[in-house]
Amino acid sequence: MISVIIPTYNEQENIEDTIKMLWKFDEENLIKEIIIADGGSHDKTVSIAGRAAAKVVMCSDKGRAAQMNYGSSFASEEILFFIHADTIPPLHYGRDITKAIQEGFSAGCFRLTFDYKHWFLKANSWFTRFYVDAFRFGDQGLFVTRDAFLNTGGFSENHIVMEDQDLIKRIKRTFSFTIIKNPVITSARKYLENGIYKTQFVFFLIYVMYRLGFSQQKLVSTYKKCIVKHKL
Repeated sequence: MISVIIPTYNEQENIEDTIKMLWKFDEENLIKEIIIADGGSHDKTVSIAGRAAAKVVMCSDKGRAAQMNYGSSFASEEILFFIHADTIPPLHYGRDITKAIQEGFSAGCFRLTFDYKHWFLKANSWFTRFYVDAFRFGDQGLFVTRDAFLNTGGFSENHIVMEDQDLIKRIKRTFSFTIIKNPVITSARKYLENGIYKTQFVFFLIYVMYRLGFSQQKLVSTYKKCIVKHKL
């Protein structure tokens, strides 16, 4: 069985559809619970999530890493699936996850597609099939056994950005990781709000700065300067 954990902050426009699709696409009834780890939303996110049959926990610290760690502490199952509030899983995703675990993988993610048709976004999605860390995006979802999650220390709460990259890197040092062929569908809203090419350049810049060892403070300030309507 699987516990789904979603970090949220002012996601009233997306959270209901995401939760409904998570339940609907679990045709094998492998999802035990959907936990919303909210970082202090001041819109209707919390009430909408509660009505959609999700368990809501309120986090004292805002930030995806802190929220996902906190949400996972309420999880009752041995497989954890972290997914963003604006991302829809594929049909039979629960079956795909449990199959990967049964095959001996301790963690993994899905390939990626966007909800907006554009050749550049399609090209981005194509690259998510490769086992290269530069092509790992948080929007792809991350499933991991509780054992692997705890043994690697969970998400680093010092990371405001690149928290997914950091955890996956640590997981892969000790445990096996796979990419499921069926893709999730994630929102292209950041690309549309900021410009497709500009947004990708900013993401690439942040990634390069991260690999070069720039501080989280510098990464966050660069992100905030370049991306409108950010939620950091």
